[in-house]
Amino acid sequence: MNRRLERDIEAVLEARTGRECVFMPSGRFGIHLAFRLLLSPGDRVLMSPLEDDTVFFGALAAGLRPVMAPISTDDGNIDLGAVDNRTWSSVAAVLTGNTYGLPDRVAEIRAMCDRLKIPVIEDAAHALETEVGGRPIGSFGAASLFSLSKQIRGRGGVLSLGEGVSRPEVVRLRDELMIPTPTTHRVVTFPRSAATDIAEALQLRDYLRRVLMHPVRPVPWRVPLRPHQLKHALLGADLELFDQWMQTSYPDYRMRQRSSVLKRTLALLQALQRDRAGRIAGVLRLRELNAVAPAARLGAPLPLFRVPLLIEDRDAVALELRRRGINLYGTNVYAPPLDDYAGPDFVEPSPAPQAARWWSAHVLPVNPHDGERVVKLVARKQIRLTPATPPAGT
Repeated sequence: MNRRLERDIEAVLEARTGRECVFMPSGRFGIHLAFRLLLSPGDRVLMSPLEDDTVFFGALAAGLRPVMAPISTDDGNIDLGAVDNRTWSSVAAVLTGNTYGLPDRVAEIRAMCDRLKIPVIEDAAHALETEVGGRPIGSFGAASLFSLSKQIRGRGGVLSLGEGVSRPEVVRLRDELMIPTPTTHRVVTFPRSAATDIAEALQLRDYLRRVLMHPVRPVPWRVPLRPHQLKHALLGADLELFDQWMQTSYPDYRMRQRSSVLKRTLALLQALQRDRAGRIAGVLRLRELNAVAPAARLGAPLPLFRVPLLIEDRDAVALELRRRGINLYGTNVYAPPLDDYAGPDFVEPSPAPQAARWWSAHVLPVNPHDGERVVKLVARKQIRLTPATPPAGT
């Protein structure tokens, strides 16, 4: 049953990307697998300092050296023109981020990487519904990772394979790195599955976990680094050594998903067009606010995962929205930037960190499906949004 459902999920993404796809137990597991498939320990990979924690730890677990790129304050993605020749000559791959569904300049990045004969890896976790010139994000890279727990609130991920990447090799490595679901895990989680499924179907899971079960208060945006333990983990070559970081929110990140979860995930994927329409409507509504990031405000509206607002007093506004029932603490704020978070022991710092620091301190990602409620709160002056001004020279 599980294998058939996984194959059905793969088929949906194959129809979208025009490429072979392989189901993964989670997005973070899939991006680690892409690093392992395409790169070698010691390789340097160019990425945004606003990447997700687990992508960063997945790169370290593959033995890579993350190199922090300058970013654009327009969209939070790699500022391609600010990457110097010395950096280009030193990296073995580029990871795109497609922040909140705003696409990287992926065609230009792909052209540059083709000239250098290095692969592009697409982190398409935020960009399941994003297209560039009629071509979907996830169809440009040597390998591209979709998350199924973001827009559609399913579980698992899908790795989309470019030319020259062997599906049998991907499946072999996936199965080798996965671990069985322990009996104790099944005993603990299965009695709760009905209530959990209902909460997820109502899009209340994050709200229940973070709002009702915990006081409304500021929380750290990134997981604790634990540098001494991380240095120890780097001495080994075992993904298990990184579990304490990779398991954040998903302790089953490398276990096979239950058939009930896969069925719901498949149904949500098949209804993607309806979700797309709702997201575009929410983006258009939020564009009425003058705090929306430039790339989200201009051009044809995209079905974004989140609409980034760039505001003063971001944490205070997030708390106030949360008090009013709009959960924003599960919405992927990446603060501080990875080079400030991890330091030179674990990453190559960006030569121009100011834009990333400003963005991470001011961005408030809003779910387009909450757009109507947020705009009404602002119109009634129940929430005050003060647009943030980018630092000079960024």
